[in-house]
Amino acid sequence: VHGVATEFAGMNNLHIVADENLLGVTGQFPAFATIEQRPGRDISAANLTHADVLLVRSVTRVNEELLDDSRVRFVGTATSGFDHVDRDYLQSRDIGFAHAPGSNANSVVEYVLCAIAHCGQKLEQLLAAQGSVGIVGYGVIGRTLMTRLLALGIDCIAYDPWLGENTSTAASASLDDILSCSVISLHAELTRQSPWPSYHLIGCNELQKISHDSLFINASRGAVVDNAALSARLDSGQGPLSVLDVWEGESAISTKLLQQVALGTAHIAGYSLDGKYLATRMLGDALRQHLRLSVNISHSHVQHPGVLNLPANLSGAGLVRHLLHCRYSIAADDANLRKASLSVTESEVANGFDALRRNYAPRRELKGSVVEVPPLTPSDLALVRGLGCIPAICESTSP
Repeated sequence: VHGVATEFAGMNNLHIVADENLLGVTGQFPAFATIEQRPGRDISAANLTHADVLLVRSVTRVNEELLDDSRVRFVGTATSGFDHVDRDYLQSRDIGFAHAPGSNANSVVEYVLCAIAHCGQKLEQLLAAQGSVGIVGYGVIGRTLMTRLLALGIDCIAYDPWLGENTSTAASASLDDILSCSVISLHAELTRQSPWPSYHLIGCNELQKISHDSLFINASRGAVVDNAALSARLDSGQGPLSVLDVWEGESAISTKLLQQVALGTAHIAGYSLDGKYLATRMLGDALRQHLRLSVNISHSHVQHPGVLNLPANLSGAGLVRHLLHCRYSIAADDANLRKASLSVTESEVANGFDALRRNYAPRRELKGSVVEVPPLTPSDLALVRGLGCIPAICESTSP
């Protein structure tokens, strides 16, 4: 958090404008706060004339054009990334800023695992050490993904040149190393900054290096991949099996590219209920710190999800696939986006994309779930725990 809360001293009423997709906002702030929630893409300078605080997600561009005529003194984004926020401008105006790194990390990781589990025999191959996962971007999400993959016994490497000399051995791979993996998963922040811009990091040349039998997943930002180049590569019949949660030009996505990919979703990889509440709570804590408030907030916790049951006949990849599907169906989100994209006009497609995000059904994370398990082999029990689940083991079960 940066910025000094001088203007807030003695304030009787705090006016907060927040994206309507932020959950739990009303429970995070003192009684003197007035909260106005609006669609994120519709937040404009006219809405912020009397606002002191702006809380957004990734769809609102926060810059001088939006804020110059406002009295906003604090901006928070309920996302890990912040390429949609002009932080230099905020700092020049002494406007406080906070984001929510890691709040959606587990949700994105489980999305990636579900994509792998859905696509053919990729999961079986990875669990049998017949292939590896290459991770682009070793921030909170990239590290969380690697930790989960290693816990499942899956070989993986990572590429992140921004770590420089401090790069750990876990993230010291080259981009070419990553592109030769059987699964490639993108988690880079979007930047045009030299010397390693991520904008169109994966373009024509890089796509040529990816095997047609690899699985290519983008759950970072749409423009990390040159979407036109990916479409052309898929048109050739030599492109990789592709899963896209993010798209260039959102929310007016390419319906042609959607038809070409194996799975397409509406930028919801990080949209778990657990992650959304955590992000809002992180912003609430940051704002109270910025305001130097010592207000006790009773954080509303998401109700614990129900106990899961593991059938006795499942093992290995079947076990992992079953538990993942208990909490999330990536195929359902794919079907919803394809249905919403049948509209004729670009604006209708864009409206459908945003409607899927706005009306997204509550989705719980698998991590932390209690699972009733039958007697399992040590390797299968390790898979249950590797997913972050808590096995309720019968007395006859040996860990």
